[in-house]
Order: sequence, then structure tokens, then C-alpha cells
Amino acid sequence: MSVILVTGSYDHEIRFWEAWSGICSRTISRSGEAGQVNRLAISPDKRLLAAAIHKKVYIYETASSSSTPLTSLDAHTMNVTAVSFHSEGKWLVTGSEDGTIRIWDLRSAQVHRTYDNGAPVNDVCVHPNQGELISCDQAGCIKQWDLSENLCSHELTPAGDVPIRSVSLASDGSCLVAGNNKGKCYVWKINEEKSDLPRYQAVTKFSAHKKYITRVLLSPDVKYLATCSADTTVKIWSISENYEFRQEKVLQGHQRWVWDCAFSADSAYLVTASSDHTARLWEMASGETVRQYNGHHKGKLHA
Repeated sequence: MSVILVTGSYDHEIRFWEAWSGICSRTISRSGEAGQVNRLAISPDKRLLAAAIHKKVYIYETASSSSTPLTSLDAHTMNVTAVSFHSEGKWLVTGSEDGTIRIWDLRSAQVHRTYDNGAPVNDVCVHPNQGELISCDQAGCIKQWDLSENLCSHELTPAGDVPIRSVSLASDGSCLVAGNNKGKCYVWKINEEKSDLPRYQAVTKFSAHKKYITRVLLSPDVKYLATCSADTTVKIWSISENYEFRQEKVLQGHQRWVWDCAFSADSAYLVTASSDHTARLWEMASGETVRQYNGHHKGKLHA
């Protein structure tokens, strides 16, 4: 099976890797162009790569060898911090430090809708029902935006004005996890809108790291949570049926902040990316690094 692994960095390069061999198979070199790579996302059909680079988003073909993007999306006025594909791959959602969330029609490369969040956006994800977005921001808010109506339908502020750095939704829509700048994780069970229960029911909170959390990510099988941190580690937490989170492993090896991570589709492997200029492939069962990807030479990486 061919596994696409893509990393981007402050060295302005985007690299494609053969996950198992560790060989860099393609480099999109952007020499002479300003702007670091902030976030990357691959479309559900694996055909497109969206790269958030400074204020713009560039769309590349994953199977091409060209360094020229298919198109670029240009409307944000500050760094784009979040990028996420809608399930059909025809729409893209972006969040930015400019305080807006934008939905783009990839067929026309035009903005379809803009939500004014009112504070710098740190992360955005699409609900599995494809009808809602969940965002988090620098003001400490988590918001649900309904795609059918141009509004914010729910708002959570779990820790006052402490910035929420990252949000992750379970693939089955069952729960939401958020991580903040003080290393704390917050978990909500998501109930049906039609039920008498609150849409977001707080079930637990716990201290995951003593420093910044940079990314929280639920595994595709919703059995594990990965938390990345400024403390150079990634922690793996098992999730019980009643939402008890237990620390299973501490993945140690990166020398600097760990900024990003991505699970394999079968939840058996995790890729992490760090300011130490490397990405690592970890085997979940053993907690060991099975491959390291070297080649970037500046700043933080995203995977």
C-alpha cells in the first residue's frame, strides 16, 4: 500500500516521503518565495495537497512532479493557521490569525462563505456530518459554525481566556477534544441536536503536559488521543467507553517542540513533526520510532 507522507517547514519547502523507506520522493521547492508552511492537509481522495503558506493556501496535485500549484486561494490578510477538506474534496475550510474562517469552492478558487470569529483562529475541523465546523481561538473560545446557516450555534469557553491551541473531533462524531496553552485537555461528549441533553456535554478534563499543547489528535478508530507539546514529547492516551483518558506512552526522541502529528488510516502508526527539523514515524504498539525523516533545515515542521 502506498502511504503519502508530506512535511512542510519554515525552510519554505514541502517534501513528499515514502513512509516505509524514509526516502524523499519529491520536493516542492519555493526558493525566492516568502512565507513559511504553516499547515498541510491532504484531500480525502488523496489527490490534492493544500498547503497554508503565510496568508495564502496553495493547492498541489499529489501525483504530479510539478512545483507549480494548481491554484492559490488568496483572501486572508494574516497567517493561515488551519486548513481542512470537506469530505467530497470540493470545498476547503481555512482559519487565520486575521480572525476569520473561510469556506472555499475549489472548482472556482473563490470564497464561498466567511465567518467572522472576532479573534485569531488557531484550528478548525469539519464535523463528520459535514454540516458543521468546530474552531478554536486565541481568546479561549471553541465555536460550532453551522454550514447551512451563516452563524455560530454553540460556544464553549472551558478555561476563560486561556488560548485554545487545537481541537480534534472523533471520526464517528462522538466526542470533541481541545488542548490549550497551559497543557490542559478538555473533553466533551457530543449529543444529538434532537436530544434533551446539551449538544456538548463536558465529561472530563486533565493536565496532559506542563507546557504548551501544540496539537491534539484523536486516532481514526477513536481508541487513542495523541497530544503534542512544547516539552518535546508526544503523549498517547487510551480512551475508555466512559471517556476516561489514561496515559499509555510518552514518545520521546524529538529535541525541540513537537508541532504536529498525523495517524495512519489504521491507527497503527503516528507521524510527528518538530522544530528539530525532523519528522518521525512511531509504531503505536511499541511506542518506538521506526523511521526518521531528515532533510528540512529550518524551523518547525508540519505533517
